[in-house]
Amino acid sequence: MTVLATDPSWALLRPEPRPAVEVVATGTPEASILPAPVTTGASTLPAPAKPGAGTAASGTGTGTGSEAAGASTLPAPAAARPSDSDLEVIRIDPDPATPGGTTTIHAFVGNGGPDTTSSPFTVVITLPEGVSPEGPYFPSDCRVTGHGRVVRCVFGAGLREGRSATALIPVRLDPELPVGRLSGGSVTVRSADDRNEGNNRQLFDIRVVEAAADS
Repeated sequence: MTVLATDPSWALLRPEPRPAVEVVATGTPEASILPAPVTTGASTLPAPAKPGAGTAASGTGTGTGSEAAGASTLPAPAAARPSDSDLEVIRIDPDPATPGGTTTIHAFVGNGGPDTTSSPFTVVITLPEGVSPEGPYFPSDCRVTGHGRVVRCVFGAGLREGRSATALIPVRLDPELPVGRLSGGSVTVRSADDRNEGNNRQLFDIRVVEAAADS
């Protein structure tokens, strides 16, 4: 699948930052345009009400609860509705490595569409016995769990149809591993958007090879 630089493809570049919330600072109060009082007596304009104070007509005292605290009456923002998208794990076996050596797990996830993802998705990499994660990881906020055998990486929303994302997990093989094919690894993707769970998991093998003889 082709990855374009204009898309939030985390395999090539970091996700674009979310638009900052514009904060408008309060300006200097302008001069009053109220006409000057006709008489020289006291102003007839009502005094500004103090926060939480009742009026003479209501006969109430100091306000309580949200009135006193000035709590916002705006409704809470609605959560994004899950999109109609199909996330799929594509199997990619890592490069061979020697006992005690290193290789990199490529956790490759594509979006079969038809929609762009509107929710974050989590990629879970489970490592075979005898293999340990060894950062730095990509994305950099991937977390190691499961007694060092599971790595979880979270990607943000915005993966378009036909685009992909890749988590890169460097690993080190145990020096006592025998030469051969090491199985038991897997990559799984989880998302509220995904409508087809049949392609959300793929296995991978690591080929353990002999170290090259010194010439």
